[in-house]
Amino acid sequence: MSLHAPTTAPATTLPPGRAHRRRAALGTLLLTLTALPAAVLVVPDATVNVVPAAADALDLRDPEVPGLLRATGLSLPALLVAVPLAAVAARRYGPWPVLALGLAALLTGLGAVPLVDSVPLTGTVRTIQGAGAGTILPACLVLVWERRSPILTAAFAGALTSTLLLAAPLTLAAVPPPAPDWHRALAPYQWPAVAAAVATLAHLLLRGRGQWTLPPSRHTERGQLLLPLVPSAGFAFLAVVAAPDWSPGAQLTVAALAIIALLGLALTAARDTTAGSPSGCALVMIATGLLTHPTTGPLAATEATTLPFVLAAATALLGALTSPFISARQAIPTGYALAITAITAILLATPDTPWTLAAPLAFLGTGTGLTLAASLRDTNVSAALFSLSLCFPAVLAGQLAVLSLQAAQLEAQHPQTDAQRLDALQDGFHVWLAAAGAIAVVLAAATLRHARKAAANPQPR
Repeated sequence: MSLHAPTTAPATTLPPGRAHRRRAALGTLLLTLTALPAAVLVVPDATVNVVPAAADALDLRDPEVPGLLRATGLSLPALLVAVPLAAVAARRYGPWPVLALGLAALLTGLGAVPLVDSVPLTGTVRTIQGAGAGTILPACLVLVWERRSPILTAAFAGALTSTLLLAAPLTLAAVPPPAPDWHRALAPYQWPAVAAAVATLAHLLLRGRGQWTLPPSRHTERGQLLLPLVPSAGFAFLAVVAAPDWSPGAQLTVAALAIIALLGLALTAARDTTAGSPSGCALVMIATGLLTHPTTGPLAATEATTLPFVLAAATALLGALTSPFISARQAIPTGYALAITAITAILLATPDTPWTLAAPLAFLGTGTGLTLAASLRDTNVSAALFSLSLCFPAVLAGQLAVLSLQAAQLEAQHPQTDAQRLDALQDGFHVWLAAAGAIAVVLAAATLRHARKAAANPQPR
């Protein structure tokens, strides 16, 4: 008989390193699924549903109402300007200080809503909300990339896409006309930001003291990340200050030039080893911004239920989470094909029942979620941050385009009844769908062409 005691370890005990990684991954997942919705939900503006109540509360005359609508729409321009700045800060100083700053700004902007009693203060609060949201997004992306997990990357893509699809329907459902309290339109949902703050604390506890860092950023990388800042800021300025006073044709021109500029930035970055992605992530981010929020927002204004949009969001997350099990060469063209098919089906659909659009929206969610997740899979953190900086300018460009097209139809048709006005708005939206489908085809061709070139001439990253 042996004199030595048995030394076998319990079979169910995980090695400390693996257990630590799993806890850290869980914390990152919780943060991703709460912080991204909290940030994107500040994008939609439902003030149009509470204009009478807001005008009475603020003692506004009819000529002053456009100023109110301009102020409440400042969140998206502030967000898209904040993203590249926060991306540089997250790489230079680390994601945690940037995330804390973004959450503090977002919570402050949401918490100050009951105190708003003037148009300037309205604009200030919405700007703070947008800046906080734009600061959160890059910090969250960097934290996901620190894990180097395909599943977490897919979850990030799915959460971003699904929230872009669902944000406008949820906001419009939370602020139905006529709403007695106009302040609700400034912050329809506050609890996601609180949940994100709780998830941040949970992430800190689950992460522990381990060092999870990416390679330090270089001066060249920071310069590339700032490249979208000037065109984005210029576009935001035109969209907020000048475009509302211009004709629908001039507004449409601004939107078209913005889309062309974004495409130029993406193609330029594709040739760079720092900001470029082997799968054309920047181009896919532009497609995601154009096809999600600018499509579901106008649809939600006429739909009686949010359930089809919930289905679209669920399929977007599901499509993204299936991407790690499909090669990018197959997933990206498949996702594009599904999204383009969905846009075509929505264009041709006659929504007689609330569920007529359920299948097209499910295709749209699956396609956009799958394509974005697949394009992010082999992308380095710098290229992912650069691509994220192009997503929300695309959202604003699409939103400006569809609103200008609808305004042009209203001017051309001179509707006299609510039914005629609805028909004019639908006609403008259908023009946008046709244009969005054509743009998606161009982006798909450019993405696939870049992916083939990258595969034929791989570069170290």
